[in-house]
Amino acid sequence: MKHKTGIDQQNAGAGQDRRTFIRSSLLAATVLPQLFSTGKASAADFVMKLSGLQHDFDVVIYGATPAGIAAAVAAGREGKRAVLIEPLPIAGGVMSGGLSFSDSNQMAREALKGIFEEFHLRVENHYTGKGVKLPYSVSVKDNKPWTYEPHVAERIFHQMLDEAGVTVMLGETLRRVKRKGTAIRSLRTLSGKTFSGKVFIDASYEGDLMAAAGVKYRVGRESRDEFNEPLAGAIYPKKPVKLDVYDAQGKPLPYISTTRLAPEGQGDNMIMTYSFRFCFTRDPANRVPFTKPENYDPAAYELIRRYLKAYPDTERLIDLYPLPGNKLDGNNGIGLQLSIGLVGLNAGYPDGSARQRQAIWDAHTEYCKGLFHFLTTDPDIPEKVRKQMDGLGYAKDEFTSFGHFPPVLYVREARRMEGEYFLTEKDILHDLAKPDSIGIGSFPIDSHDCQRIATEDGFINEGTIFPKHLKTRKIGPPYQMPYRAITPKAAECSNLLVPVCLSSSHVAFSSVRVEPAWIVLGQSAGIAAALAIEEGVTVQQLDYAKLAARLEKAGQVLKLPA
Repeated sequence: MKHKTGIDQQNAGAGQDRRTFIRSSLLAATVLPQLFSTGKASAADFVMKLSGLQHDFDVVIYGATPAGIAAAVAAGREGKRAVLIEPLPIAGGVMSGGLSFSDSNQMAREALKGIFEEFHLRVENHYTGKGVKLPYSVSVKDNKPWTYEPHVAERIFHQMLDEAGVTVMLGETLRRVKRKGTAIRSLRTLSGKTFSGKVFIDASYEGDLMAAAGVKYRVGRESRDEFNEPLAGAIYPKKPVKLDVYDAQGKPLPYISTTRLAPEGQGDNMIMTYSFRFCFTRDPANRVPFTKPENYDPAAYELIRRYLKAYPDTERLIDLYPLPGNKLDGNNGIGLQLSIGLVGLNAGYPDGSARQRQAIWDAHTEYCKGLFHFLTTDPDIPEKVRKQMDGLGYAKDEFTSFGHFPPVLYVREARRMEGEYFLTEKDILHDLAKPDSIGIGSFPIDSHDCQRIATEDGFINEGTIFPKHLKTRKIGPPYQMPYRAITPKAAECSNLLVPVCLSSSHVAFSSVRVEPAWIVLGQSAGIAAALAIEEGVTVQQLDYAKLAARLEKAGQVLKLPA
C-alpha cells in the first residue's frame, strides 16, 4: 500500500496525455465585461483573457466521466457557470466507450433516481422513438440489464450537458494547479489554458486533480489487519491452474505477472485489472473483421495456447452481453482464468508519467488486438472458444473516429483519497447508516484479479473478490454513502470534491466503483458545489440539512430502502 501526499504530483495530469486528442470549441464567452467588472484586472489577466487562455467559472469539473457529467449538469441546473474538462476526445467515460450496461442490475434500483434514472429514461425514449422495443422498462426496478449502444450514451450525455449550459472542453489535460492557502484558484492544461473557479470537482478515474492539489491518497491494497477487513490484502478464491507456464529458458511466459506468492491478507501496491469494454457484432452488414496486428507475435499467446490445449472444454475467454442494434458488449470475465484484461500489469498506471501510462494503455490495446486475431486464426483453438468467436467483429457504426476500437481504457481503480471519512468493508456490509448521506450504494463488493502468479506446477490468479449478494435479492446490502467521503481533509483542500476516487479502502472501493454509484455521487457533488458557493463556505463547512434538502429536491434518494 502506497500513501501519497499528492504535493509532488503537479504534473500527474500529464499522465492522461493520449495520442489522438481533439479539442472541442469553447462556448462564446463574454470576456471583456467579466474582466473589467471587478476593476482589478492586471495586464497579465487582460492578455490571458483576450487571447482566450483564461476562463472563469463557478464550478470547474475535471474528468468527463459519467460522474463528471452528472456533476456538471447538476451544477448547471443550479444556475452555476460550469466547465467540464476532459483529456480524452470523448465525453462519457466508459459508458460512451463500450460499457453498455452499467451494473445497476445488481443494485437497489429503487434508490437510484436523479440523473442516473433520467439518463436511462432518455435512453428508453430514444429507442421507443426509433420503434425499437427494449427487453426492459426503466419503470420496473428488476435485475434485467438496462442496455444501450455506446454512441447513444454519448449523444444523450451531450444533450444533457447542452441543456444545462455546461461548457465542455475535450482534449485538455491537466498540467498543474494554482492554490492560495487551502483553496484551489485555478488549473492549467497542457495547451496553456487556465480555468479558474470557486469550487473544483475531480471526477477523473485517476484522481489527477486531487493529486495535483496536494490531497493525500492511497494506491494499492490495505493489509487485512489495518482496518480489520476480512477481504483485504492478498486473497485466493480462484482455483489454481495446473499447467507448464515456463519457456525453454525457464522464464515465465508472457502475461504471468509475478513468481512471488503473496501471503494471505498482505497489503501491497496492486490494483484490480484494467481492460476495454468492446462493442462487437455478428451482423455481416455492420461487422468490421478482426485483422492481424502489425507487430503480431503468436508466441506472446503461448500461455493461452497451452491453457486451451490442457482445458479444451473452456467455453469462452470473453464475457458477452446482448445490446440493442444486434450488438454485444465484450467484457473481461471476472470468473475466467484468462480473459481480455492484463492481470497485474497496471500497478504503475495511477502514479505513472504520461509515457508510462501510454505504454500501459498501448500494451492493453496490443494484447487485445493480437488476442482476437489469435482466437480466430490459430489452429489450436478448441471448438467451443472458436464457436464463440465465429463471425464476431467490431461494430462498424461504433467508435468511428477510433478505428472501431474502444477509445476509453476501463480504469476500474486508481488513486483513492484519504478524506474526512474513510470507508472500509464494515461501512459496506455492517455499519450501513450515515448521518450525512448523499446517496445509496448497493453494488456487492467485487474486485477483478490483481495479479497472476506462477507456481511450481501452474499459475493462480490472485485478488479476485466475487460478488456476494443478499439472500433475498441479487444485490449487495444497501448502504448510505457519506458526504465526508468525497471531501478532502479541511487542512489539505477547502474547495475540492472527489466523487470518483473517493476516500475508501480497496475493499470498500470495490463496491462503490461502478458508474451508477459514481453518477449519484457526481450529482450530489455538483449540487454541493453550488450550495457552497451560495453560502460562501468551504465544502467541509456546508450545512448538511440544507444540502440534503437540495439533493432530495433534485430527485436523489438519501434514505435506506426498506
